[in-house]
Amino acid sequence: MEQALYNPEQKVQEVNGITCYQSRVEINGKAYLLRVMVNETMDPAVVVTVYRTSKVSKYWRKP
Repeated sequence: MEQALYNPEQKVQEVNGITCYQSRVEINGKAYLLRVMVNETMDPAVVVTVYRTSKVSKYWRKP
């Protein structure tokens, strides 16, 4: 989680000041996307939730 939070591959704006920091990871040979939802409107910023998903193509944004 710390790697995705401090060095995310992507930052995606979500709703109500929430930014999703996301990075692709491999766990037990399977590709996942680790998504860290951060409320950046608070000082300091607050992690709201963290989860992994196998639906990488659903959430990954093309440059």
